Amino acid sequence: MPKTTRLHSPIARSAAELLGRMIRSARLERNMTAAELAERAGVSRPLIARAERGDLGVAIGTMFELSAILGVPLFEEDASRLETRLDAERRAGALLRKRAFQHAQGRVDDDF
Repeated sequence: MPKTTRLHSPIARSAAELLGRMIRSARLERNMTAAELAERAGVSRPLIARAERGDLGVAIGTMFELSAILGVPLFEEDASRLETRLDAERRAGALLRKRAFQHAQGRVDDDF
């Protein structure tokens, strides 16, 4: 089966490139080779190169793991602040509807 090409928005491409560049800069600041980072993250050396280029085909979990290993801040620099913000988002999410569209129960009243 042929591989399909997915189109990404310019914002998504720019964000991925920025994160890749941040990962590369942090790796170089720590005098770490791509092979060393790959070994620590449990991925291949070519995957590190793709991540550092901002390839949108790299799994987001891998990007987060590389960022965590290198200390690249994604949302909050402090772990406790990150947990506090995550907790607040979880509470807010609990208040939202479970579905975007609720199916009408029974017959629709369309008698105006």
